[in-house]
Amino acid sequence: MADSLYLSLWYPNLRLAGLGDKLTQVLNSFASHGGEHRVYAATTWPINWNEAPVFQRIYARDAQASGDGADDKGAQIDQAIEEGLELLHDDYAYEFQIGWNLWEPESAAGLDTRWVRAPRLVRVTGFGPLFDEGVYEQEGHIRIDFGSDEPFLLEDADLNPDSARHIEENVRQLIEFAGAAEKNSGTTARLLWSELGESLAQRLAARLGAVN
Repeated sequence: MADSLYLSLWYPNLRLAGLGDKLTQVLNSFASHGGEHRVYAATTWPINWNEAPVFQRIYARDAQASGDGADDKGAQIDQAIEEGLELLHDDYAYEFQIGWNLWEPESAAGLDTRWVRAPRLVRVTGFGPLFDEGVYEQEGHIRIDFGSDEPFLLEDADLNPDSARHIEENVRQLIEFAGAAEKNSGTTARLLWSELGESLAQRLAARLGAVN
């Protein structure tokens, strides 16, 4: 069963004024690891997730609209960070949406599956220390929501050496991005976790073991 996949990052003695720099460094890490150079949307949430946003701006329609990498799609990362964090408060959260390209199977005539690099939407959120009663302690000063873990497992697809290779490439991209985000932003702790609490590594090993 598909699960939601997250990466949480924590920083030592992080002050709210420094959150924008960390978000910038994390977002910039996507560009060299299969991601876009621009931000699709920025949203500022007050108090908790039940409140209406106090700021929201859509810079590009969605991942598919910006998937061609054209420079006229989306906002520069620095611009989006500046606008999103203009209202800087301890009990606010700052969410930015960016595109990330992974291998996915595409339906095709015949028996052969065609694999394509397709954009998906990733949400990068920085938490003020008082947002949602200090949720950063459990979910990180910055939380990256990759969406469904399906591209890393493809549990509904037939597994063969070719599909296993593409899954492994997606997982390698995930690991390399996590390492780059940690190094570039200076985090001292990181955690890759799922909403249901299942281990991606264990599920992946079981999945790939079927073709070995």
